[in-house]
Amino acid sequence: METSFGSNKPEKELSPGNSIIILAGGLGTRLRSVVSDLPKCMASVNGKPFLDYVISYFQNEGISDFIFSLGYKHEIIEDYLQHQYPNLSIQYSIEDEPLGTGGAIRKACTLTAEKNIFITNGDTLFKASAPALLNLHQQKNADCTLALKPMKHFDRYGVIDLNEDGSINSFNEKKYYEKGLINGGLYLLNVASFLKEPFPSKFSFETAYLEKFYKQHKMFGLIQDEYFIDIGIPEDYARAGREL
Repeated sequence: METSFGSNKPEKELSPGNSIIILAGGLGTRLRSVVSDLPKCMASVNGKPFLDYVISYFQNEGISDFIFSLGYKHEIIEDYLQHQYPNLSIQYSIEDEPLGTGGAIRKACTLTAEKNIFITNGDTLFKASAPALLNLHQQKNADCTLALKPMKHFDRYGVIDLNEDGSINSFNEKKYYEKGLINGGLYLLNVASFLKEPFPSKFSFETAYLEKFYKQHKMFGLIQDEYFIDIGIPEDYARAGREL
């Protein structure tokens, strides 16, 4: 399916950079106690898959082309998208075996002709501004720009420190923090810069790319104190049902 889909907010022009990779190959193991045997992004939230909220948000941000990186039970996601979004511009990147977040992104990147592409997780909704992320990315001629969420009293995430110019200064381990900036799982990536690195076939985008190369590559963070939900654990899955 390569039909175009008009944005609900046509005043937001993102080109170049109006394509997004949605990583939706997760097994959802930690949600098995509350969700049936489905990919995480297909967990029902108020009568529709969580993935629906993710797609709708980025459509409204002006993104028109979607690449879905799929693995576990990908047929369920494909069937839903084909019936629910018949006019959406969609491509599928399907893993025969788990490649890690980095391997999944690298495989999906081969499907785009865009210089820069947005990336997000199918089980996370971070309502950061896509145009603002693109603006910073282009201003800095960045290799990768991360949307960062300010958070208080948490231990599920590591924190990121920025330099005065907004470049990444450090990635810090997961532990309890009173406050800090977390990686919201929304990125804008320079495709050519990323693909030129000699990664293994399976690797983590977070550790083998971001944490390994942030000093050699131009990586920046954009602070966005906007709505954030990650349904990876039952408590936050339940919270999504109350808040969305």
